[in-house]
Amino acid sequence: MGRYIARRFLWTLVVLLVLSLVTFALQRAVPGGPFDREKKLPEEIIRNLEAKYHLDEPYWKQYLRYLSDVLVPRIVKGEPKSLLEESLFDIKLWDDYHLRWVNLGPSYSSRSRTVNDIVREQLPVSFQLGVAALTIAVLIGIPMGIIAGLKQNTIWDYLGMSVAIFGVSVPVIAMGPILVWIFGVMLKWLPPTGWGAKPPYILFFIPSDLSWNFWRYVLMPAFALGLGQSAIIARLTRASLLQVIREDYIRTARAKGLPERLVVLRHALRNSLIPVVTVLGPMFAAVVTGTFVTEQIFGIPGLGKYFVTSVTNRDYPVIMGTILLYAIFLVLANLVVDITYAWLDPRIRYE
Repeated sequence: MGRYIARRFLWTLVVLLVLSLVTFALQRAVPGGPFDREKKLPEEIIRNLEAKYHLDEPYWKQYLRYLSDVLVPRIVKGEPKSLLEESLFDIKLWDDYHLRWVNLGPSYSSRSRTVNDIVREQLPVSFQLGVAALTIAVLIGIPMGIIAGLKQNTIWDYLGMSVAIFGVSVPVIAMGPILVWIFGVMLKWLPPTGWGAKPPYILFFIPSDLSWNFWRYVLMPAFALGLGQSAIIARLTRASLLQVIREDYIRTARAKGLPERLVVLRHALRNSLIPVVTVLGPMFAAVVTGTFVTEQIFGIPGLGKYFVTSVTNRDYPVIMGTILLYAIFLVLANLVVDITYAWLDPRIRYE
């Protein structure tokens, strides 16, 4: 297992390297530049800006410079002289010396902030929303899928699949305003917009204050985002469980006289959850790195809008930073999924 995880981490570096190269090439191939405006800037100002951010250099030199800033750690004394020296990881070593690592560069559209500042401030909010939404999706989807699978062609099956079809059919862009209108405007039970969590955070994303003031902001956006995910999980759980309970080893377990509860929990359910766990990996990476529509509807200051606005603004460092961030979460989530396979099915070995 240890060697398997080590190999996966080495392949992760290769994946990130290839992804960064493809992203760098594609964003340069898109027409336009980061300093294009509706009212065109003077050529001299554009040349000065390109020289400041090294955009006047050849593409290969720009790419190598970016890799150097991201991958090479630096030991610096004292405070940074400029925003360009900021890094995502700033670890104090001794006296005034700091280890600065992962410098994602400046933001061309937000001149007073670097990409590291954007990630530090917005990613914890998106992570909180994503974890809450995925928790709701799992708590609703898996039990609903199990009941529908075990009670096939009954009222429980039809009811559960009706809820699942509703969740898939009604997107967040429609569900969000409905929830805001009912619970935020008419009933006034929950705040219609905003986010209650404030720094400092525990373990990067868990807010230090978990009182009702935090959860009252979380419930509506998390439910709006998690309902569609729960529908996918429910349908997949039902289909997988229906396939597993018809296998020969399930018939053998029942023929031995095992109670139905043990047959379902110990034999059928664990194997039927393998496809569900497979889907949870990419789903986790997608929801914790920012969801543009949900954050816009509920006025949540997350990372989602930077995925969209960085492309329209040709903000190259933000594009690279957000895509690499998503790739890291996706690769790590898939690694956890692969390790979970061995727990769900003891026949799976990693040699």
